[in-house]
Amino acid sequence: MSQWNIAAAQYAPRHNCIDAHVQHHLRFINAAARQQCHLLVFPELSLTGPADADAALPDAPSEQALAPLVEAAHTLSITVIAGITVEIGGERQKGLALFSPNQTHVLRYSQGSGACLTPGNTQLTIVDGQTERLSLDPQAALFTCSQAVGEMRWRDSISRLQRFAHKYAITVLMANSDGHSALWDSSGQLIVRADRGELLLTGTWGKQGWQGDIIPLR
Repeated sequence: MSQWNIAAAQYAPRHNCIDAHVQHHLRFINAAARQQCHLLVFPELSLTGPADADAALPDAPSEQALAPLVEAAHTLSITVIAGITVEIGGERQKGLALFSPNQTHVLRYSQGSGACLTPGNTQLTIVDGQTERLSLDPQAALFTCSQAVGEMRWRDSISRLQRFAHKYAITVLMANSDGHSALWDSSGQLIVRADRGELLLTGTWGKQGWQGDIIPLR
């Protein structure tokens, strides 16, 4: 691909209404499509909302609830990674939902520490465990990280992901719900970092390398 356009959706879900989150995701997806993005990544639990006061995660969304996002990915030819909950071994865990133009249904994964995308592969490779001790697929083009970290933790996350990009020579895109979403190139150089608010952080790969921009959500 001569040019690759990717984006992180900076969006903090404040409730557990899946239908409302789906509609808000569609706003971001349409905004990313207007920027001709091929990939859009949301923060963790973006579709389901945060855990309740007892630290219990919301129910996993149904196929019917997610159908508008499946249709949008197909119609707009954009791949979307969103945050959900998944049921594994009878327990709810943080997970990822993959909506692809080539898939007629949503693919669900555990969240892990992040996910890698490989050209020509319509699925995700989940990275789990210690991200500093991995053997990544040399064909992987991008590592994505969906987070919801506040002021106390984002500095550590940014430092860790920058080291990760440099160590594994892979582009890293972080979508963080509370601000400071960011993109690093494969040398660990920061391309663009957002402040706060609802916005798209975009990155474009072309002849001049990576170029970044911030697009307010309107």
